[in-house]
Amino acid sequence: MADPGMHRLSARLRRDTWIAHGAAHSSRFLDALATGLLPWEAYADLAAQHWFLYESLELAARTMIDDPVARTFVFPELDRLPALEADLRFLYGPRWSSRIAALPATTTYCTRVRYAANSHPIGFVAHHYTRYLGDLSGGRQLGRAIARAYGFAGDGLRFFVFADLDPEAFETYYRQLLDTVPWSPDEQDEFITEVLEACRLTIAMHDDLRQRWT
Repeated sequence: MADPGMHRLSARLRRDTWIAHGAAHSSRFLDALATGLLPWEAYADLAAQHWFLYESLELAARTMIDDPVARTFVFPELDRLPALEADLRFLYGPRWSSRIAALPATTTYCTRVRYAANSHPIGFVAHHYTRYLGDLSGGRQLGRAIARAYGFAGDGLRFFVFADLDPEAFETYYRQLLDTVPWSPDEQDEFITEVLEACRLTIAMHDDLRQRWT
């Protein structure tokens, strides 16, 4: 007898994006960072690219806050911009904003976020899910690896710290929320397609970083 839960959106999402998520969070660039094979400036560059992404995504959250579906997924305790800006001040100095630049793949990713996440709740939730739940799982592991590899202790790694959340409990709650969204099968397909696109864009950004630093 088939598991009745296998048709839930969260189950479909896990099944249909498993390979893409694995590729996005195990790139050659991230592996090199995690093992300390790159200069610490490569990590600073990753933090800079994250700042451009999260600026786009968190501005979209403000735009979508009145949407009955999208606002369900807006959690202030997830916001990464304040932590990223603290990291960038530590890594680049007080004039960090004049010292960072978006790579071409990052610019493409931000354009997609602005287009998809500002125009429809499906796009917003797809990019929100891909970024934040990735941060809560593989991202925290990467943060610990970078701390070991480069000797950071707090400063420079605030992006990876979710002080006001129990990550495992929150991930479970988030997936339960996904299962309550009143989307049709076609809308669920659109959502999963956009998650896959977000993973592809993440991989492209990591490839740009790898080409710069290796």
